[in-house]
Amino acid sequence: MTVTTGGALPDHLYDVTVVGAGVVGTAIARELARHRLRIALVDAADDVGAGTSKANTAILHTGFDAVPGSLESRLVREGRRRLAAYAEESGIPLEPVGALLVARDGGQLAALPDLAAKAARNGHHGTRLLDAAELTLREPHLGPGALGALEIPDEWIICPWTTTLAYATQAVLAGVALHLGCRVESVTSGGHHELATSRGPLRTRYLVNAAGLHADELDRHLGHDDFTVRPRRGQLIVYDKLARPLVRHILLPVPTELGKGVLVAPTVYGNVILGPTAEDVDDKRATGSTAEGLRALRDQGRRILPALVDEEVTAVYAGLRAATGQDDYRIRAHARQRYVTVGGIRSTGLTASMAIATHVTGLLADAGLALGAARELEPVRMPGIGDAARRPYQRADLIAADPAYGTIVCHCERVTRGEIRDALHSTVPPRSLDGLRRRTRARGGRCQGFYCGPAVRALFEEGRG
Repeated sequence: MTVTTGGALPDHLYDVTVVGAGVVGTAIARELARHRLRIALVDAADDVGAGTSKANTAILHTGFDAVPGSLESRLVREGRRRLAAYAEESGIPLEPVGALLVARDGGQLAALPDLAAKAARNGHHGTRLLDAAELTLREPHLGPGALGALEIPDEWIICPWTTTLAYATQAVLAGVALHLGCRVESVTSGGHHELATSRGPLRTRYLVNAAGLHADELDRHLGHDDFTVRPRRGQLIVYDKLARPLVRHILLPVPTELGKGVLVAPTVYGNVILGPTAEDVDDKRATGSTAEGLRALRDQGRRILPALVDEEVTAVYAGLRAATGQDDYRIRAHARQRYVTVGGIRSTGLTASMAIATHVTGLLADAGLALGAARELEPVRMPGIGDAARRPYQRADLIAADPAYGTIVCHCERVTRGEIRDALHSTVPPRSLDGLRRRTRARGGRCQGFYCGPAVRALFEEGRG
Protein backbone atom coordinates (compact mmCIF):
# COMPACT_ATOMS: atom_id res chain seq x y z
CA MET A 1 0.00 0.00 0.00
CA THR A 2 1.39 3.40 -0.97
CA VAL A 3 -0.11 6.78 -0.10
CA THR A 4 2.30 9.70 -0.22
CA THR A 5 1.62 13.36 0.51
CA GLY A 6 5.05 14.97 0.38
CA GLY A 7 8.65 14.56 -0.62
CA ALA A 8 10.11 13.36 -3.89
CA LEU A 9 8.19 10.81 -5.92
CA PRO A 10 9.56 7.27 -6.31
CA ASP A 11 11.78 6.72 -9.33
CA HIS A 12 9.45 4.28 -11.08
CA LEU A 13 8.28 3.89 -14.64
CA TYR A 14 4.57 3.37 -14.16
CA ASP A 15 2.47 1.46 -16.66
CA VAL A 16 -0.44 3.89 -16.24
CA THR A 17 -0.80 7.20 -14.41
CA VAL A 18 -4.22 8.70 -13.74
CA VAL A 19 -4.23 12.44 -13.13
CA GLY A 20 -7.12 13.49 -10.91
CA ALA A 21 -8.33 11.68 -7.79
CA GLY A 22 -11.97 12.68 -7.92
CA VAL A 23 -14.75 10.15 -8.17
CA VAL A 24 -13.97 9.40 -11.84
CA GLY A 25 -10.19 9.24 -11.44
CA THR A 26 -10.37 6.95 -8.40
CA ALA A 27 -12.89 4.71 -10.22
CA ILE A 28 -10.48 4.41 -13.17
CA ALA A 29 -7.56 3.60 -10.86
CA ARG A 30 -9.67 0.99 -9.09
CA GLU A 31 -10.68 -0.65 -12.37
CA LEU A 32 -7.09 -0.71 -13.63
CA ALA A 33 -6.01 -2.26 -10.32
CA ARG A 34 -7.87 -5.41 -11.33
CA HIS A 35 -4.93 -6.00 -13.67
CA ARG A 36 -1.35 -6.56 -12.54
CA LEU A 37 0.03 -3.21 -13.61
CA ARG A 38 2.16 -0.56 -11.98
CA ILE A 39 -0.34 2.29 -11.52
CA ALA A 40 -0.09 5.79 -10.08
CA LEU A 41 -2.97 8.08 -9.13
CA VAL A 42 -1.97 11.72 -8.59
CA ASP A 43 -3.84 14.81 -7.44
CA ALA A 44 -2.86 18.36 -6.57
CA ALA A 45 -5.06 18.32 -3.44
CA ASP A 46 -4.22 16.70 -0.12
CA ASP A 47 -7.13 14.26 -0.29
CA VAL A 48 -9.17 12.24 -2.74
CA GLY A 49 -12.47 13.73 -3.88
CA ALA A 50 -11.44 17.21 -2.76
CA GLY A 51 -12.68 19.05 -5.87
CA THR A 52 -15.98 18.83 -7.72
CA SER A 53 -16.63 15.37 -6.25
CA LYS A 54 -17.12 16.70 -2.72
CA ALA A 55 -19.62 19.43 -3.60
CA ASN A 56 -22.52 18.07 -5.63
CA THR A 57 -26.16 17.16 -5.14
CA ALA A 58 -25.31 13.54 -4.25
CA ILE A 59 -27.90 11.92 -6.51
CA LEU A 60 -27.65 8.50 -8.14
CA HIS A 61 -29.09 9.51 -11.50
CA THR A 62 -30.98 7.42 -14.03
CA GLY A 63 -29.94 9.56 -16.98
CA PHE A 64 -33.61 9.87 -17.93
CA ASP A 65 -33.02 13.25 -19.58
CA ALA A 66 -29.66 12.53 -21.25
CA VAL A 67 -29.33 12.79 -25.03
CA PRO A 68 -30.57 9.40 -26.30
CA GLY A 69 -27.79 7.40 -27.94
CA SER A 70 -25.05 9.53 -26.38
CA LEU A 71 -22.03 8.14 -24.58
CA GLU A 72 -23.27 9.79 -21.39
CA SER A 73 -26.65 8.05 -21.67
CA ARG A 74 -25.03 4.63 -22.07
CA LEU A 75 -22.47 5.09 -19.31
CA VAL A 76 -24.95 6.57 -16.83
CA ARG A 77 -27.37 3.69 -17.41
CA GLU A 78 -24.66 1.05 -16.93
CA GLY A 79 -22.91 2.98 -14.14
CA ARG A 80 -26.09 3.38 -12.14
CA ARG A 81 -26.71 -0.35 -12.10
CA ARG A 82 -23.16 -1.12 -11.07
CA LEU A 83 -22.83 1.60 -8.44
CA ALA A 84 -26.11 0.64 -6.77
CA ALA A 85 -24.83 -2.91 -6.35
CA TYR A 86 -21.37 -1.74 -5.27
CA ALA A 87 -22.84 0.62 -2.68
CA GLU A 88 -24.78 -2.23 -1.09
CA GLU A 89 -21.70 -4.46 -1.03
CA SER A 90 -19.37 -1.77 0.31
CA GLY A 91 -21.60 0.00 2.82
CA ILE A 92 -21.87 3.26 0.88
CA PRO A 93 -24.98 5.09 2.16
CA LEU A 94 -27.75 4.90 -0.43
CA GLU A 95 -31.50 5.55 -0.16
CA PRO A 96 -34.13 4.73 -2.84
CA VAL A 97 -36.30 7.81 -2.37
CA GLY A 98 -37.25 8.39 -6.01
CA ALA A 99 -37.80 11.74 -7.72
CA LEU A 100 -40.71 13.86 -8.87
CA LEU A 101 -40.23 16.19 -11.84
CA VAL A 102 -42.69 18.93 -10.90
CA ALA A 103 -44.49 21.05 -13.53
CA ARG A 104 -45.55 24.55 -12.48
CA ASP A 105 -47.04 25.96 -15.67
CA GLY A 106 -48.90 24.72 -18.72
CA GLY A 107 -45.79 24.50 -20.88
CA GLN A 108 -43.93 22.40 -18.33
CA LEU A 109 -46.95 20.14 -17.85
CA ALA A 110 -47.21 19.62 -21.60
CA ALA A 111 -43.51 18.68 -21.69
CA LEU A 112 -43.83 15.81 -19.20
CA PRO A 113 -45.05 13.14 -21.70
CA ASP A 114 -42.13 13.97 -23.99
CA LEU A 115 -39.73 13.64 -21.06
CA ALA A 116 -41.27 10.26 -20.22
CA ALA A 117 -40.75 9.18 -23.83
CA LYS A 118 -37.16 10.45 -23.71
CA ALA A 119 -36.59 8.46 -20.52
CA ALA A 120 -37.87 5.34 -22.30
CA ARG A 121 -35.44 5.95 -25.18
CA ASN A 122 -32.71 6.10 -22.55
CA GLY A 123 -33.79 2.71 -21.20
CA HIS A 124 -35.91 3.88 -18.26
CA HIS A 125 -39.48 2.66 -18.52
CA GLY A 126 -40.62 3.10 -14.91
CA THR A 127 -41.71 6.73 -15.13
CA ARG A 128 -45.31 7.66 -14.39
CA LEU A 129 -47.37 10.81 -14.81
CA LEU A 130 -49.07 12.17 -11.67
CA ASP A 131 -51.92 14.65 -11.63
CA ALA A 132 -52.08 17.54 -9.18
CA ALA A 133 -54.19 15.64 -6.66
CA GLU A 134 -51.86 12.65 -6.46
CA LEU A 135 -48.83 14.92 -6.38
CA THR A 136 -50.24 16.75 -3.36
CA LEU A 137 -50.83 13.45 -1.58
CA ARG A 138 -47.25 12.36 -2.28
CA GLU A 139 -45.72 15.73 -1.29
CA PRO A 140 -48.18 17.62 0.93
CA HIS A 141 -45.77 20.50 1.68
CA LEU A 142 -45.31 21.57 -1.95
CA GLY A 143 -45.95 25.22 -2.70
CA PRO A 144 -49.07 26.30 -4.60
CA GLY A 145 -49.14 26.11 -8.36
CA ALA A 146 -47.87 22.56 -8.89
CA LEU A 147 -49.97 21.14 -11.75
CA GLY A 148 -48.57 17.62 -11.97
CA ALA A 149 -45.35 15.64 -12.05
CA LEU A 150 -43.39 12.89 -13.71
CA GLU A 151 -42.33 10.25 -11.22
CA ILE A 152 -38.83 8.79 -11.75
CA PRO A 153 -38.62 6.10 -9.06
CA ASP A 154 -35.00 5.08 -9.70
CA GLU A 155 -33.45 8.48 -8.89
CA TRP A 156 -31.87 7.85 -5.48
CA ILE A 157 -29.63 9.68 -3.02
CA ILE A 158 -26.10 8.52 -2.23
CA CYS A 159 -22.98 9.58 -0.30
CA PRO A 160 -20.44 10.99 -2.76
CA TRP A 161 -17.67 11.21 -0.17
CA THR A 162 -17.80 7.54 0.76
CA THR A 163 -18.04 6.46 -2.89
CA THR A 164 -14.79 8.20 -3.85
CA LEU A 165 -13.08 6.96 -0.70
CA ALA A 166 -14.20 3.36 -1.35
CA TYR A 167 -12.74 3.42 -4.87
CA ALA A 168 -9.46 4.89 -3.60
CA THR A 169 -9.23 2.43 -0.73
CA GLN A 170 -9.68 -0.59 -2.99
CA ALA A 171 -7.19 0.81 -5.48
CA VAL A 172 -4.50 1.40 -2.83
CA LEU A 173 -5.08 -2.01 -1.23
CA ALA A 174 -4.56 -3.54 -4.69
CA GLY A 175 -1.21 -1.78 -5.11
CA VAL A 176 -2.01 1.58 -6.73
CA ALA A 177 0.39 4.34 -5.63
CA LEU A 178 -1.64 7.36 -4.53
CA HIS A 179 0.40 10.58 -4.65
CA LEU A 180 -1.40 13.57 -3.13
CA GLY A 181 -0.22 17.16 -3.07
CA CYS A 182 1.19 16.40 -6.51
CA ARG A 183 0.25 19.06 -9.06
CA VAL A 184 1.08 18.27 -12.70
CA GLU A 185 2.81 21.28 -14.22
CA SER A 186 3.81 20.03 -17.67
CA VAL A 187 4.09 16.84 -19.72
CA THR A 188 6.86 15.79 -22.09
CA SER A 189 6.14 12.80 -24.33
CA GLY A 190 8.53 10.50 -26.17
CA GLY A 191 9.26 6.87 -25.46
CA HIS A 192 7.21 7.49 -22.33
CA HIS A 193 5.44 10.43 -20.71
CA GLU A 194 7.41 12.46 -18.22
CA LEU A 195 5.28 14.59 -15.94
CA ALA A 196 6.86 17.56 -14.23
CA THR A 197 5.02 17.81 -10.91
CA SER A 198 5.24 19.92 -7.78
CA ARG A 199 6.95 16.92 -6.17
CA GLY A 200 9.40 16.17 -8.94
CA PRO A 201 9.33 14.06 -12.11
CA LEU A 202 7.02 11.13 -12.70
CA ARG A 203 7.47 8.72 -15.62
CA THR A 204 4.65 6.66 -17.13
CA ARG A 205 3.98 4.66 -20.27
CA TYR A 206 0.26 5.48 -20.51
CA LEU A 207 -1.53 8.56 -19.24
CA VAL A 208 -5.17 9.15 -18.31
CA ASN A 209 -6.40 12.70 -17.90
CA ALA A 210 -9.24 12.80 -15.33
CA ALA A 211 -8.30 16.24 -14.06
CA GLY A 212 -11.86 17.60 -13.95
CA LEU A 213 -11.88 21.38 -14.08
CA HIS A 214 -8.28 21.34 -15.33
CA ALA A 215 -8.69 18.57 -17.91
CA ASP A 216 -8.58 21.02 -20.82
CA GLU A 217 -5.28 22.48 -19.57
CA LEU A 218 -3.63 19.06 -19.34
CA ASP A 219 -5.07 18.16 -22.73
CA ARG A 220 -3.28 21.14 -24.27
CA HIS A 221 0.02 19.99 -22.76
CA LEU A 222 -0.42 16.93 -24.98
CA GLY A 223 -1.08 19.09 -28.04
CA HIS A 224 -4.88 18.92 -28.19
CA ASP A 225 -7.59 21.55 -28.14
CA ASP A 226 -10.73 19.42 -28.21
CA PHE A 227 -12.70 21.28 -25.55
CA THR A 228 -12.61 24.15 -23.09
CA VAL A 229 -13.84 23.82 -19.52
CA ARG A 230 -16.09 26.70 -18.54
CA PRO A 231 -16.62 26.42 -14.80
CA ARG A 232 -20.25 26.49 -13.73
CA ARG A 233 -20.74 27.31 -10.08
CA GLY A 234 -23.51 25.65 -8.14
CA GLN A 235 -24.37 27.10 -4.74
CA LEU A 236 -26.42 25.03 -2.29
CA ILE A 237 -28.06 25.52 1.09
CA VAL A 238 -28.11 22.69 3.62
CA TYR A 239 -31.05 22.74 6.04
CA ASP A 240 -31.14 21.20 9.48
CA LYS A 241 -32.33 17.66 10.11
CA LEU A 242 -35.56 19.02 11.58
CA ALA A 243 -36.56 19.93 8.01
CA ARG A 244 -36.35 16.31 6.83
CA PRO A 245 -40.09 15.49 7.32
CA LEU A 246 -40.99 18.25 4.85
CA VAL A 247 -39.85 16.28 1.78
CA ARG A 248 -40.22 12.63 0.77
CA HIS A 249 -38.69 12.61 -2.71
CA ILE A 250 -36.09 14.43 -4.75
CA LEU A 251 -38.08 17.37 -6.14
CA LEU A 252 -36.79 18.27 -9.59
CA PRO A 253 -37.73 21.14 -11.88
CA VAL A 254 -38.25 20.64 -15.59
CA PRO A 255 -34.65 20.75 -16.94
CA THR A 256 -33.24 23.61 -19.00
CA GLU A 257 -30.21 23.98 -21.25
CA LEU A 258 -28.17 25.10 -18.22
CA GLY A 259 -28.78 21.86 -16.37
CA LYS A 260 -31.24 20.18 -14.10
CA GLY A 261 -32.07 23.41 -12.28
CA VAL A 262 -32.77 24.08 -8.62
CA LEU A 263 -34.00 21.09 -6.68
CA VAL A 264 -34.99 20.20 -3.16
CA ALA A 265 -33.75 16.84 -1.93
CA PRO A 266 -33.17 14.88 1.23
CA THR A 267 -29.64 13.67 1.91
CA VAL A 268 -28.39 10.37 3.27
CA TYR A 269 -27.18 12.31 6.33
CA GLY A 270 -30.71 13.38 7.29
CA ASN A 271 -30.58 16.98 6.03
CA VAL A 272 -32.39 18.69 3.17
CA ILE A 273 -30.55 20.55 0.40
CA LEU A 274 -31.75 23.36 -1.84
CA GLY A 275 -29.84 24.13 -5.05
CA PRO A 276 -27.76 24.32 -7.08
CA THR A 277 -27.50 27.60 -8.89
CA ALA A 278 -25.94 27.56 -12.38
CA GLU A 279 -23.51 30.45 -12.74
CA ASP A 280 -20.86 30.51 -15.45
CA VAL A 281 -17.64 31.88 -13.95
CA ASP A 282 -14.11 32.43 -15.23
CA ASP A 283 -12.17 31.44 -12.13
CA LYS A 284 -11.70 27.69 -11.54
CA ARG A 285 -11.23 28.44 -7.85
CA ALA A 286 -14.45 30.44 -7.41
CA THR A 287 -16.11 28.13 -4.88
CA GLY A 288 -17.33 30.87 -2.57
CA SER A 289 -21.01 31.47 -1.89
CA THR A 290 -22.56 34.84 -2.66
CA ALA A 291 -25.36 36.79 -1.04
CA GLU A 292 -27.05 37.16 -4.43
CA GLY A 293 -26.87 33.43 -5.15
CA LEU A 294 -28.21 32.43 -1.75
CA ARG A 295 -31.00 34.99 -2.01
CA ALA A 296 -32.03 33.56 -5.38
CA LEU A 297 -32.03 30.04 -3.93
CA ARG A 298 -34.25 31.08 -1.03
CA ASP A 299 -36.67 32.74 -3.45
CA GLN A 300 -36.93 29.57 -5.49
CA GLY A 301 -37.12 27.41 -2.38
CA ARG A 302 -40.04 29.49 -1.15
CA ARG A 303 -41.96 28.61 -4.32
CA ILE A 304 -41.03 24.92 -4.26
CA LEU A 305 -41.43 24.15 -0.55
CA PRO A 306 -42.49 27.26 1.39
CA ALA A 307 -41.98 25.83 4.87
CA LEU A 308 -38.37 24.92 4.08
CA VAL A 309 -37.02 28.48 4.08
CA ASP A 310 -38.20 28.96 7.67
CA GLU A 311 -36.04 26.05 8.84
CA GLU A 312 -32.57 26.46 10.33
CA VAL A 313 -29.65 26.47 7.88
CA THR A 314 -26.82 24.14 8.79
CA ALA A 315 -24.36 25.14 6.06
CA VAL A 316 -23.95 26.63 2.61
CA TYR A 317 -21.43 25.50 0.03
CA ALA A 318 -20.61 25.82 -3.65
CA GLY A 319 -19.09 23.48 -6.19
CA LEU A 320 -17.83 23.96 -9.74
CA ARG A 321 -18.97 21.72 -12.57
CA ALA A 322 -16.69 21.10 -15.56
CA ALA A 323 -19.10 22.42 -18.20
CA THR A 324 -17.80 22.40 -21.78
CA GLY A 325 -20.74 23.65 -23.82
CA GLN A 326 -21.03 20.15 -25.34
CA ASP A 327 -23.98 17.77 -25.02
CA ASP A 328 -21.86 14.76 -24.17
CA TYR A 329 -18.82 13.58 -22.25
CA ARG A 330 -15.47 14.38 -23.89
CA ILE A 331 -13.78 10.99 -23.57
CA ARG A 332 -11.24 10.35 -26.30
CA ALA A 333 -8.26 8.07 -26.84
CA HIS A 334 -5.09 9.19 -28.62
CA ALA A 335 -3.62 5.77 -29.29
CA ARG A 336 -0.30 6.90 -30.75
CA GLN A 337 0.37 9.00 -27.68
CA ARG A 338 -0.84 6.28 -25.28
CA TYR A 339 -3.14 8.90 -23.80
CA VAL A 340 -6.85 9.07 -22.89
CA THR A 341 -8.75 12.26 -22.09
CA VAL A 342 -11.75 12.03 -19.75
CA GLY A 343 -13.25 15.53 -19.92
CA GLY A 344 -16.59 17.28 -19.66
CA ILE A 345 -17.86 14.94 -16.96
CA ARG A 346 -20.82 16.79 -15.51
CA SER A 347 -23.16 16.12 -12.60
CA THR A 348 -23.82 12.57 -13.78
CA GLY A 349 -20.15 11.62 -13.34
CA LEU A 350 -20.69 10.13 -9.89
CA THR A 351 -23.38 7.81 -11.24
CA ALA A 352 -21.43 6.87 -14.37
CA SER A 353 -18.06 6.53 -12.65
CA MET A 354 -17.74 2.73 -12.69
CA ALA A 355 -18.88 2.49 -16.31
CA ILE A 356 -16.54 5.33 -17.30
CA ALA A 357 -13.70 3.38 -15.69
CA THR A 358 -14.47 0.25 -17.70
CA HIS A 359 -14.78 2.29 -20.90
CA VAL A 360 -11.43 4.00 -20.33
CA THR A 361 -9.73 0.69 -19.54
CA GLY A 362 -10.99 -0.63 -22.87
CA LEU A 363 -9.63 2.42 -24.68
CA LEU A 364 -6.22 1.88 -23.07
CA ALA A 365 -6.25 -1.75 -24.19
CA ASP A 366 -7.13 -0.65 -27.73
CA ALA A 367 -4.17 1.74 -27.56
CA GLY A 368 -1.83 -1.16 -26.82
CA LEU A 369 -1.83 -1.54 -23.04
CA ALA A 370 -1.41 -5.24 -22.21
CA LEU A 371 -3.92 -5.79 -19.42
CA GLY A 372 -3.50 -9.51 -18.79
CA ALA A 373 -6.04 -11.47 -16.78
CA ALA A 374 -8.36 -9.57 -14.46
CA ARG A 375 -8.58 -10.41 -10.76
CA GLU A 376 -11.14 -9.82 -8.08
CA LEU A 377 -10.30 -6.99 -5.71
CA GLU A 378 -10.29 -7.34 -1.96
CA PRO A 379 -13.75 -6.24 -0.76
CA VAL A 380 -14.02 -3.15 1.40
CA ARG A 381 -16.62 -2.18 3.96
CA MET A 382 -16.89 1.55 4.44
CA PRO A 383 -17.94 3.35 7.63
CA GLY A 384 -21.71 3.78 7.81
CA ILE A 385 -22.17 7.55 8.02
CA GLY A 386 -25.70 7.59 6.59
CA ASP A 387 -28.78 7.90 8.80
CA ALA A 388 -30.78 5.07 7.22
CA ALA A 389 -28.64 2.35 8.82
CA ARG A 390 -27.67 1.99 12.47
CA ARG A 391 -24.73 4.17 13.39
CA PRO A 392 -21.99 2.94 15.77
CA TYR A 393 -23.41 4.82 18.78
CA GLN A 394 -26.61 2.78 18.37
CA ARG A 395 -24.87 -0.62 18.27
CA ALA A 396 -24.54 -2.28 21.64
CA ASP A 397 -22.34 -5.03 20.18
CA LEU A 398 -19.73 -2.55 18.96
CA ILE A 399 -19.79 -0.59 22.21
CA ALA A 400 -19.42 -3.75 24.30
CA ALA A 401 -16.37 -4.77 22.27
CA ASP A 402 -14.88 -1.26 22.26
CA PRO A 403 -16.29 1.50 24.49
CA ALA A 404 -14.83 4.15 22.13
CA TYR A 405 -17.87 3.55 19.92
CA GLY A 406 -20.07 4.67 22.79
CA THR A 407 -18.16 7.87 23.45
CA ILE A 408 -19.79 10.63 21.41
CA VAL A 409 -17.49 13.50 20.45
CA CYS A 410 -19.63 15.38 17.90
CA HIS A 411 -23.14 15.49 19.38
CA CYS A 412 -24.85 17.14 16.40
CA GLU A 413 -23.91 14.23 14.12
CA ARG A 414 -23.47 11.56 16.82
CA VAL A 415 -19.87 10.85 15.82
CA THR A 416 -17.92 8.71 18.25
CA ARG A 417 -14.30 8.58 19.33
CA GLY A 418 -14.03 5.14 17.76
CA GLU A 419 -15.12 6.39 14.33
CA ILE A 420 -12.60 9.24 14.42
CA ARG A 421 -9.84 6.86 15.45
CA ASP A 422 -10.73 4.43 12.66
CA ALA A 423 -10.71 7.18 10.04
CA LEU A 424 -7.29 8.41 11.17
CA HIS A 425 -5.86 4.90 10.86
CA SER A 426 -7.60 3.93 7.62
CA THR A 427 -5.96 3.01 4.31
CA VAL A 428 -6.47 6.54 2.94
CA PRO A 429 -6.48 8.68 6.08
CA PRO A 430 -7.60 12.32 6.19
CA ARG A 431 -4.95 15.04 5.98
CA SER A 432 -7.20 17.83 7.28
CA LEU A 433 -10.20 18.40 9.50
CA ASP A 434 -12.35 18.76 6.38
CA GLY A 435 -11.13 15.35 5.22
CA LEU A 436 -12.06 13.93 8.61
CA ARG A 437 -15.53 15.46 8.30
CA ARG A 438 -16.07 13.76 4.94
CA ARG A 439 -15.19 10.42 6.51
CA THR A 440 -17.12 10.71 9.78
CA ARG A 441 -19.40 13.82 9.63
CA ALA A 442 -17.57 15.26 12.68
CA ARG A 443 -18.01 19.07 12.73
CA GLY A 444 -20.62 18.80 9.95
CA GLY A 445 -23.78 19.32 11.97
CA ARG A 446 -25.87 22.19 13.23
CA CYS A 447 -23.11 23.85 15.29
CA GLN A 448 -20.46 23.38 12.56
CA GLY A 449 -17.86 22.44 15.17
CA PHE A 450 -18.59 25.28 17.61
CA TYR A 451 -18.87 22.85 20.52
CA CYS A 452 -16.95 19.79 19.37
CA GLY A 453 -14.25 21.58 17.37
CA PRO A 454 -11.48 21.57 20.02
CA ALA A 455 -12.07 17.92 20.94
CA VAL A 456 -12.13 16.83 17.29
CA ARG A 457 -8.97 18.80 16.55
CA ALA A 458 -7.19 17.27 19.53
CA LEU A 459 -8.09 13.74 18.40
CA PHE A 460 -7.04 14.60 14.84
CA GLU A 461 -3.65 15.91 15.94
CA GLU A 462 -3.15 12.99 18.31
CA GLY A 463 -3.99 10.50 15.56
CA ARG A 464 -1.78 12.24 13.03
CA GLY A 465 1.06 12.22 15.53
